Amino acid sequence: MFTGIVQGVGQITEISDHDKLRTYKVRLPEQLSHNIQIGASIANDGCCLTVTFVKDGLVSFDIMQETLALTTLGSKKVGDKVNIERSAKFGDEVGGHIMSGHISTTATITDIQKTATNCMMQITLPESLMKYVLYKGFIGIDGASLTIGNVESNHFEIHLIPETLSITTLDEKRVGNKVNIEIDPQTKAIVDTVERVVGSSLNR
Repeated sequence: MFTGIVQGVGQITEISDHDKLRTYKVRLPEQLSHNIQIGASIANDGCCLTVTFVKDGLVSFDIMQETLALTTLGSKKVGDKVNIERSAKFGDEVGGHIMSGHISTTATITDIQKTATNCMMQITLPESLMKYVLYKGFIGIDGASLTIGNVESNHFEIHLIPETLSITTLDEKRVGNKVNIEIDPQTKAIVDTVERVVGSSLNR
């Protein structure tokens, strides 16, 4: 379980591709590299990965083909940075919203507008998922829990404060870049339940 509060940025130092499997190593920020056990879960750009090796601040992960195809991790290169969040512990403050680390899809940044105090990003999402994107609701973008702004038929906006930009990779994003999306599971459950109940009523 994760909270969507990015704790730091890691850098990919090595990538090895095998048959339907990719192994990569990430150098973690010093404050996040302590007391990591093999088998622990760490979110990389919002994707929950299992630690397979750890030594001197370097952590290794194995990524299956399905994850590579569904997320942006398949296009990562050595030197790229990823948002890092270690799994939540019982009693931790939940400053964002509960996230599973299971990516729903990728989406494309189609506009960015920056001022001295604000950054607006417009993100285009597959229309089949837009029913789960609600004004002032939650969404996970590259592992960051963010509040949804204006919503249109096939895109939505998010507004990022300087603090969020300074501690994540989102400040480096450009128009055309893809990001990992995790739909808020509570929103999805409510929408799907309402659709099922309404559909059942209409079919009576």
